[in-house]
Parts: sequence; C-alpha cells; structure tokens
Amino acid sequence: MVLCLSTRYLAELLAERHKLNPFVPVLPHSIRLLNQEILRVSTLLENASLLNQSGFEHGSPLTSGGLYSNGAATDMNGWTSAFQSESSSAYSWLGGSQGSSSGLIVKKTMRVDIPVDKYPTYNFVGRILGPRGNSLKRVEATTDCRVLIRGRGSIKDPAREEMMRGKPGYEHLNEPLHILVEAELPVEIIDARLMQAREILEDLLRPMVCFYIDISSI
Repeated sequence: MVLCLSTRYLAELLAERHKLNPFVPVLPHSIRLLNQEILRVSTLLENASLLNQSGFEHGSPLTSGGLYSNGAATDMNGWTSAFQSESSSAYSWLGGSQGSSSGLIVKKTMRVDIPVDKYPTYNFVGRILGPRGNSLKRVEATTDCRVLIRGRGSIKDPAREEMMRGKPGYEHLNEPLHILVEAELPVEIIDARLMQAREILEDLLRPMVCFYIDISSI
C-alpha cells in the first residue's frame, strides 16, 4: 500500500515538474527543491524494491520489529543504512543503482533546445563539452544517460559538416543546434534521470556573464 502511494506521489511530482519546465528561469529554487524531492522519493521506491527482491517476508526480523524496533532503526546486514541517510541514498541512486520493482527496461529520448538565437556568438558546444569533454562526461556519469550534441554547428569542422549535410544519419544538420538525451533504464526511474539530466544541461546552457571593473576609476 505504501509503495503504491509512493509511486503515485512520484508520478504527481514528475507531472508537476513537466508543467513547470517553461518557468525554470524564473523559479530556479522551486525547481531545484522539486527535483530533490523527486530524487528522494525515487530512492525510497528503489530501496523498497531491493528489499522486496531480496525475499524478505512479513515475518522476517527486518519487517517485524527489526527495522523499526522501539521506534529506532537497527542495522540488518547493512540494509537499513540507505534509509538512515537520504543524501547518501540519493547519490547512490544517481550513480546507477539498477533495482526495479517491475524489471521493465524502457528507452526514451529527450530533446533540449540550445538558445543560439538569443546568443548567436556564444560557444555552447564548448560549454557543454568542457575541457577534454569532461563536463559532458560528468552529466552522463551522474545520470546514466547518453548526451548527444546535434544540429547545425555540432561538427567542429565546418567543411566536414557541409560535406555530411543531407547524408543518411546526418539529417539533424539541417536543424538548429540542440541536445538529445537518451536513456535506457528501469521504467520506475527513467523519467527522474532524464529530468536530472535536463536540469544539469540547462545550467550549462546559461551563458556565463563576466563583469570587468576598471580599478583605476575606483
């Protein structure tokens, strides 16, 4: 019953996050708090799934007094440690724990547009990739998603891009610069992972503003 309610609650959180997407620039703190709650609930669901898969029944010490004996959690072979620290379990969830109550693996693709029309001279590709591609690698490692830069300007060599334009597999070169995020994960967590990837990428897509102060005028 609790698992069912938590699943419904997670679905409601994801629906709210989707509705708030247009307001990310004006509600950054609200979005961040909502994402944290999505991560927390997803983690609890996944931990509950792991407990179910391990074969514990209602009569086991873990479920009958062992976990909540005298109102306090006790450590049963390390199983309760994930419940004692939400922040620790959240990072574990982001790092790629593959527990799933249904075992159903699904594949989804999400598109993130790059605001090249607003900032035509900004080096978005370099910003996304980072030094030696480390920024993009961190996004992929954190979310278990694959990140692809697509569209006009996605190929470093303009001459090669022009040569490849129109060829099979390169149809995206006729589209504006954008990002594709691909995920193949358990159905219970894939939406939350994609949301996390979107949040990180949208942070990277905010042009950095540098302020210069003429100290001679001070």
